[in-house]
Amino acid sequence: MDAQGRGRGENIDPADQWVLNPHTGEYELRLSPSAPQSPIPAPRGPRNPGAGNPRARSASPDQAPDGPGRAAPGRETPGRDVPPQRRRRGAQEEEPPAGRRGRRPAKKPKKAKKVLLWTSGTVAFLVLATGVGGYLYLEHLNDNITSVSDDGAGTGGFKKDQAINILLIGTDKRTGSGNEGYGDKGSEGHADTTILLHVSKDRSNATALSIPRDLIVDIPDCPTQQEDGSEKVIPGETGVRFNTSLGQAGRTPSCTMRTVTELTGVKPDNFMVADFNAVKTLTSAVGGVPVCLGKDINDPDSHLNLPKGTHRIEGEEALAFVRTRHSVGLGGDLSRIELQQQFLSSLMRELKSNDTLTSPSKMIKLAEAGTKALTVDSTLNSINKLKDLGLELGKLNVKNLTFTTVPVVDNPAEKVKATVVLNDAKAPEVFDLIRNDVSFTEVKKKQKKEKAAVAARLKGAKAPASEVRVRILNGGAPAGSAQSTLSWLQVQQGVNKSENAGNAPAELAKTTLEYAPDQADQARRLADIMGLSASALKPGESVTNSQGVPAMTLTLGKDFKGAGVSLTPPDKAPDDIKKSTADKVVCAE
Repeated sequence: MDAQGRGRGENIDPADQWVLNPHTGEYELRLSPSAPQSPIPAPRGPRNPGAGNPRARSASPDQAPDGPGRAAPGRETPGRDVPPQRRRRGAQEEEPPAGRRGRRPAKKPKKAKKVLLWTSGTVAFLVLATGVGGYLYLEHLNDNITSVSDDGAGTGGFKKDQAINILLIGTDKRTGSGNEGYGDKGSEGHADTTILLHVSKDRSNATALSIPRDLIVDIPDCPTQQEDGSEKVIPGETGVRFNTSLGQAGRTPSCTMRTVTELTGVKPDNFMVADFNAVKTLTSAVGGVPVCLGKDINDPDSHLNLPKGTHRIEGEEALAFVRTRHSVGLGGDLSRIELQQQFLSSLMRELKSNDTLTSPSKMIKLAEAGTKALTVDSTLNSINKLKDLGLELGKLNVKNLTFTTVPVVDNPAEKVKATVVLNDAKAPEVFDLIRNDVSFTEVKKKQKKEKAAVAARLKGAKAPASEVRVRILNGGAPAGSAQSTLSWLQVQQGVNKSENAGNAPAELAKTTLEYAPDQADQARRLADIMGLSASALKPGESVTNSQGVPAMTLTLGKDFKGAGVSLTPPDKAPDDIKKSTADKVVCAE
C-alpha cells in the first residue's frame, strides 16, 4: 500500500505522504511526493455522490490499478479537489482570463472537522481522523480494530440526535510486551478504572463519571456469547467489588455494562476497553502529555519517580503516573481517580491544541495507535462508525467537560477500611442528573421552540383536586404502585374521582400524564400534586373511565419512586458534589 512496498521512496515517512487539502479540510494520500502531479480540475457539475465516502471513492472503476490516490493515465478522478502544486518563490501570478474574475480564496476548514483522540492510563476516549483517504489504508485500520459483542447489554449504539453514553473501561490485565513486571501476571484482569461518559443531547456539555473499583455493588446475571457461538448465563453476585464485573468468572465488558445500568439507571450505548499498552502507545503517539506535580513522587509500586514541577510524560512513565496511588492524596483508589482525572484533563487540552490538530504525522500515529490499543463493542467495529462518534465528541468544549466521581462513604461493615458503599444521600441525585441530561457546568443551552412549548404546559389555571378525573395504570413501576398511588391520591390529596385501571399495554421508561385539551387545568393540578415535570404531560385525545366519563390517563413508568415522591428532575448539580472541568490545570499533591 505504501511507497516502500513498491521499491521506491525507501526513506519516505508514511506520515509525510498525507497532505492537508485546504478546500475540504481532509488529509489525502500522496504516494509519489517526488514526482510532479498533473493538476486535477474541479468538476463543474454536481459532486460525485461517493466523493464524501473514502471507500466509495477509492473503489471506483476509474481508479488507477496501482493504488488509491493516483488517477489512471488520461483520466480524471471525479468529485475530488486536489490542491495545485505550489508556485516557486518569485514566480509571476497568472492573470485570470479577460472577462472572468479570479477564484475566491478557499475557506479554512473548521476545527470541528478535525480530529480528537482521548485516552488515559486505563481508559480511552477515541476519535479518529475525518475523511482519511485511501481504501487500502482504511482497510488496514479496520483490520486493527478488535471488537466483541455487547450481548444485548447496550442500547444498540449511539445516535447522533440523542444524548450519548459511552462506558470506558481500563483493565489491569498484564497483556502486551513489557507488562509482566507489574505483578499479578496470570490475572484475567478487572474493571480497574471505569468512567461513564455522558455527552448531552445538544453536545454543549459532557460529564465523565468515575466509578470506584472498590465500590460494593450487585452484579446481575450476565448472558454472554461464547467463542463457539453459544450463550452462557454467568450467575450474578451480591455485595461484591465493582471491579469483579470484568474478567472474573468469565465476565466480559457486557457484564460491566449491565452492572453500571443496575447501579446508575443509565444504559450505555457503547463500550471501549483499554489495557496497559493503550496508555503507553497513545501517549507516545500524541507526543506526550504535560502533567504537574505539587511535590516529589517516588512510588516503587507504580515505578513513578518524578520531582516536583511540570513534566511531559509518555509511554512507561505515563502508565506509571496513572497507576500511582500510594504517593498522592490519602494513598487510596479515590486519590488515584482524582489523579487520572487530572491526567485526562491535560490530555484533552493537548489534543485540542493546534500542535496536534494540524500535524498529519500525529494524526496518522494516533489513528494507528488508537485502532490497535482499544477493544470496542461490535456496533463500533469500523473506522466510519468510530469517525462518526469522534465528530460528535469533537463538538465539545473542554470547559464544559466535567469530571466527577460516584459519591461514596467507607463501608460501615468493615473494621479495616478497604471498600466503599454508595452515599445514599448524594449518589441518587448524581445519577438523576445524568439520566435527565442535566449539565454539571453552567452552559448556555441551545434554545428550542419545543422546549418553550413544553414548559408552557405547567403555566395556567389549576382545577381543584376534587374535579380531577384520572385513570391510573402501571407501566413498569413496582407491583402494587397503581393501587398505592390511588389510595394516596384519594385519602391524602382529595382526588376522589380516580381509579386503578390495571396494567398498561406496554412498559414506559418515564411516567406520563395524557390529557385532552379541555383537561389542561386538571393536568396542571395533578402534575403539581404528583411532582411531574412539564415533559411528563402529553396532550392527546379524551378517553373515558369505567363509568364512561372523560378522564386523564396517568401511566406510572420505570422511573416511578412511590406516591408523593417528586418526579421533577434537578436542573443543576448540587454545590457539594466534588467536580472539576477539563480546562483547569491542577497539580497532583
